[in-house]
Amino acid sequence: MLSALDISATGLEARRLWMNTIAQNIANADTTRDEFGEANPYVRKEPIFAAKEVGNAIGVEVTDVVRDPSEFRYVNDPGHPDAIQSGERKGYVAYPNVNVVQEMVDMLMANRSYEANVTAIDATKSMFSTSLQIIA
Repeated sequence: MLSALDISATGLEARRLWMNTIAQNIANADTTRDEFGEANPYVRKEPIFAAKEVGNAIGVEVTDVVRDPSEFRYVNDPGHPDAIQSGERKGYVAYPNVNVVQEMVDMLMANRSYEANVTAIDATKSMFSTSLQIIA
């Protein structure tokens, strides 16, 4: 029974990290500058999940958080301070490659998965408690 709790705990940890990553992506959906004040748009991040051995069972873990390689979103706005000054995209502003609608769908999936793990933990605790009552 303890391994069942451990498996659900790995799921909770992985989903929490996924939700934090999604929240960071949404918070930076319109960020056109980096932390140094340079005109470099935020790059969407996504976690990489992998199987993790938990005792004699398999759980989940986040092995890395990687940058999404998809292209930035370009908006024609020549008056913007971060507009590109020369070349083919002159007058365009590069915005992050974050699709807020997709992030919200991912957040719902992560939330449902988190809730499922909490439900599994509650069921395991209930079975453990009933087992102890039967034994006693």
